[in-house]
Amino acid sequence: MTDPNVAISNLRDVPYFADDIADRVWRAWWEPRGFPLDHIAGLVAGTLGDHHIPFAIVAHRGATFIGTASVIESDLEERPELGPWVAAVWVEPTFRGLGLGASIVRHAAEAALATGVETVHLCALPQKRAFYQRGGWQLDEKDVGESRLDVFSMRRS
Repeated sequence: MTDPNVAISNLRDVPYFADDIADRVWRAWWEPRGFPLDHIAGLVAGTLGDHHIPFAIVAHRGATFIGTASVIESDLEERPELGPWVAAVWVEPTFRGLGLGASIVRHAAEAALATGVETVHLCALPQKRAFYQRGGWQLDEKDVGESRLDVFSMRRS
């Protein structure tokens, strides 16, 4: 990330971005599957508590929402034994290609590992494989589940 005016914060510190996160995550993954926005808004609100996980990370320039990633207990039905997960990674289209997505994901993973867990996981479509591998993620599995996702991990060093 090269823009010194972009901050990456825990949503607990900037809770006024909760609606932005819920809207983007809902439109990207849940609206097409028929889930109501209120359901996703409730999940985002759940990241505002004082527990270690779940939590959400938000990138912003002042009051301008740029992107987000969440850390949740479980993100892949086919791998219930794994967790926690970096999930719901989103960068506003006008901010893509600037390295902000990589910064958000790295920040979320490091914050998850700082809670004391040894490993954090992430799943993504195969076309995102190179992006996550460049970010230091280890590819553990391919073609998982109906969506044929890649499963990655990052371990505490």
